[in-house]
Amino acid sequence: MSPGSLVLFLSILGAPGLGDPGPLEDVVIDRYYIPKICLREVQMGDFIRYHYNGTFKDGKKFDSSYDRGATVAGVVGVGRLITGMDRGLQGMCVNERRHLIVPPHLGYGSIGVAGLIPPDATLYFDVVMLDIWNKDDKLQITTLSKPERCNRTVENSDFVRYHYNGTLLDGTPFDSSYSKDSTYDTYVGTGWLIKGMDQGLLGMCAGEKRSIIIPPFLAYGEKGYGTAIPPQASLVFSVLLVDFHNPKDGVFLEHLEVPASCKRRAVTGDFVRYHYNGTLMDGTLFDSSYSRNHTYNTYIGKGYIIPGMDQGLQGVCMGERRRVVVPPHLAYGENGAGSKIPGSAVLIFDVHIIDFHNPADPVEIETVYRPEGCNVTTRDRDFIRYHYNCSLLDGTKLFSSHDYEKPQEVTLGTNKVIEGLNSGLLNMCVGERRVLIVPPHLGHGESGARGVPGSAVLRFEVELISMEEGVPEGYLFIWHGEPPANLYEQMDLNKDGEIPADEFSNFIKTQVAEGKGRLMPSSDPEKVIADMFRNQDRNQDGKITSEELKLKSDEDQEKIHEEL
Repeated sequence: MSPGSLVLFLSILGAPGLGDPGPLEDVVIDRYYIPKICLREVQMGDFIRYHYNGTFKDGKKFDSSYDRGATVAGVVGVGRLITGMDRGLQGMCVNERRHLIVPPHLGYGSIGVAGLIPPDATLYFDVVMLDIWNKDDKLQITTLSKPERCNRTVENSDFVRYHYNGTLLDGTPFDSSYSKDSTYDTYVGTGWLIKGMDQGLLGMCAGEKRSIIIPPFLAYGEKGYGTAIPPQASLVFSVLLVDFHNPKDGVFLEHLEVPASCKRRAVTGDFVRYHYNGTLMDGTLFDSSYSRNHTYNTYIGKGYIIPGMDQGLQGVCMGERRRVVVPPHLAYGENGAGSKIPGSAVLIFDVHIIDFHNPADPVEIETVYRPEGCNVTTRDRDFIRYHYNCSLLDGTKLFSSHDYEKPQEVTLGTNKVIEGLNSGLLNMCVGERRVLIVPPHLGHGESGARGVPGSAVLRFEVELISMEEGVPEGYLFIWHGEPPANLYEQMDLNKDGEIPADEFSNFIKTQVAEGKGRLMPSSDPEKVIADMFRNQDRNQDGKITSEELKLKSDEDQEKIHEEL
């Protein structure tokens, strides 16, 4: 039990000093270590933190703060400590060590503490003072060095980057930014820091060094912080301010070269292809598209790039060269990026615009030839054959169906061709020819494809050769009218009670030939029929029974994804 906790017994014992006062009339103080620098001495009403060992005359220990692994904190001279401790701690400096001999009448008197301190016991304390503060204390700021030129000082809401060493008042280190090889980066005056640091950083210049002593009520107070900062601890920070800016700072633009002719300027939502060199403020190169021999391709104003570049690329012309200076809150912020962009770094981009387009651009369709009397046009799910030539806008040939023996075949609306080409092939007549301009978002996108550069606009010359009407999604065969009521009996041509694959195939082909139904269009109808049979042959025994045969419409009701 500590002197701080033993004070509870004072209310039971009444005024200290009951019983035989013994041979000593007052506390005996031995100041066996006094630090060379003593900025402050304990006075009445001060809040203190200290360690101690408490023993009897024979050396037997009755209490120790060291054994509990926690310092003792309390107020001096207000009756919360035994009188002998209140007197013995007066005038101590931080880091001072004292031996105190407390006579019984200044300790626990003739009653003592049951089971711990016998009556009329003289108490011996070995004390080291760790911290002193008062509720009336103010922040203590000492300027250690300051640059000659200081055009701007830290204000509330500024973002600062600084190095620091943090110690307790007795010199015990608890943290250091230097050990992390990184500055501490934060906003000032917004509550992200302890109050003392928020106040202590105000008015600093970049490059200034300060010592800031913060009392506990402006630091971590009664709770402390983790295991490194005990409760009610004064903190000492040695601070070097490296850099600061304000979150209200915007992007700075410098137009290096603007083409004389600029028909269109990029706006939010445009897709831009550009080259760039990216540097820090000291000129250190952190990235370059030139080194990869590939443009950087992105949408602007959509959040795909850092906000500063989203803003900085607004209004560019094709071929323009521009310098974009981006403050960290519009770049990679406090965390930086990778190993090359430190936290809170201002970034400089030298940009050359190559090209841009808008993702809202539709497929451009130019009808070169349309046959007269065209009443039937292509729709999704139709099976078509067509010829095409595909190239880039600069005329570079990419692909052509004429390089193969037969036209290209596809079922429209099945995601077998790029979206833009699928759209361009809809509502065509057989024999019709078109030129299609497909923007990359309806083509192969930013990644491109084999033989197609990323974000490339494609030009197609297409001619529709033939078309076959399709069937609804999920069907392999549809009836043109109502299916036969006795479908299984009609399909069982030899009436043996089972339908093998050849019998099934012959029946389906007959229905198609008689115009009673149609298969899903395909270059291989036999495979379509084989798939139909496999779906109906539930147990895969090579024949269909009456229990197995079901119409697709009936299966949909039963939530079975098989079909006829």
